[in-house]
Amino acid sequence: MPNIFLENDQNRCTETIWDKITPEEKRHIFALGEDYRAFLSTTKTERQCVQYLVSLAERAGFVDLAEKGELKPGDRVYHIHRQKALFLAVIGQQPPAAGLQLIGAHIDAPRLDLKPQPLYEDHMLALAKTHYYGGIKKYQWVAIPLALHGTVVKEDGSVLELSIGEQPGEPVFTISDLLPHLAKDQMEKKMAEGIGGEDLNALLGSLPSENMEVKKRFKEYVKEVLREKYDLSEEDLISAELCLVPAWPARDVGLDRGLVGGYGQDDRVCAYTATRALLEQETPPRTAVLVLADKEETGSEGNTGMFSVLLENFVLRLLAASDTRPDLGAVRQCLSASCALSADVNAALDPNYEQVLDKLNAARLGGGVVLTKYTGVRGKSGTSDASAGYLAALRRLFNRHGIYWQTGELGKVDQGGGGTIAYLLAYYDLEVVDCGVPLLSMHSPFEVASKLDIYMAYKAYRAFWAEEI
Repeated sequence: MPNIFLENDQNRCTETIWDKITPEEKRHIFALGEDYRAFLSTTKTERQCVQYLVSLAERAGFVDLAEKGELKPGDRVYHIHRQKALFLAVIGQQPPAAGLQLIGAHIDAPRLDLKPQPLYEDHMLALAKTHYYGGIKKYQWVAIPLALHGTVVKEDGSVLELSIGEQPGEPVFTISDLLPHLAKDQMEKKMAEGIGGEDLNALLGSLPSENMEVKKRFKEYVKEVLREKYDLSEEDLISAELCLVPAWPARDVGLDRGLVGGYGQDDRVCAYTATRALLEQETPPRTAVLVLADKEETGSEGNTGMFSVLLENFVLRLLAASDTRPDLGAVRQCLSASCALSADVNAALDPNYEQVLDKLNAARLGGGVVLTKYTGVRGKSGTSDASAGYLAALRRLFNRHGIYWQTGELGKVDQGGGGTIAYLLAYYDLEVVDCGVPLLSMHSPFEVASKLDIYMAYKAYRAFWAEEI
């Protein structure tokens, strides 16, 4: 029975999945973990994720949908949406109009965005104003090394990609914190109030300009560096997407190296494993589609998020290239006949904070890929709640393919909660359930996942596309 927690007492698991893994499969688990760690270390923004995964797809024979003629079974195509979302598809034996088997993940992650006018100086220091993106614990982002990533579009339309702080020898940035000796008032505040949003100001420099005529010489020196090294003016920062992220690479965690720690695993762990699974599809029974969207951490709104018509527009392109009458009715019929996995992470049971989860229904690191029937808040607000029949079909599929899986909830009923893109996929009248990797320290600068769960997610996504559901 692949759901091992039904075989053992929840608190005393006498047999683990690792006990059932063959030496050959263990080698595959650790090899995939190495590849994933390399991906995670070099993709700190949505644009970088898109570029990295498109390069993998092109090496596997995928071509731009816009450059492809009429689609036929086995064709492999991709479509880049505004540089921050990505579609990959392998055309199935049945035409796309008959329905898709779709997996959706997101590639944005919590971070600190620079404000449009970020530069200022105070007390002989140059600093940058930030605005945090997504749900963070603000105290986790101070007194750590940060790297600057992003894109600047100058007035003449030229584009500059920035990455500062990732390579040895490059400077990093940081946000200062108050020393404990003087933090009496701060320590008496609630944790959420100890660091204010407007206090997340990053140190950029400490040297004055040699120009004695300017009033703000420390800010001026930073502007001089931007001009001389990057040909950027202060006004250019207004038309920029710049963010601060942790400046460290992903690392193996533990003496046994069974875990991966790093920034952005929510939800790039599912994006990467789903991409790897799709690249291995030849000609699936139904057209296999992977959508990697932006903006999930802020509600999926915006023209690169799932709360838009980007999925409808892609399906419209797919149908038009498959000799199907491309209109909105055909798009909706296609999606209604489809089924989907919302590939997103869930909270793993943390021995340090086990009181926030129902242990009977909590996911564990090393317990396999997680099926999350519903997310939402309190009375299941904001969730699609997968049907019993669809869950039964996935159980059969995973059990048949020897995929170890478990179920999970996002906390106790009244503890909190959250959401994914599942409800936005369900809007199209298709079957959908969340299916992803459990994490410790979710939304922190250093999230932790099990290499076994990463591998089982990859196997689950591969099996999902290999058979008609």
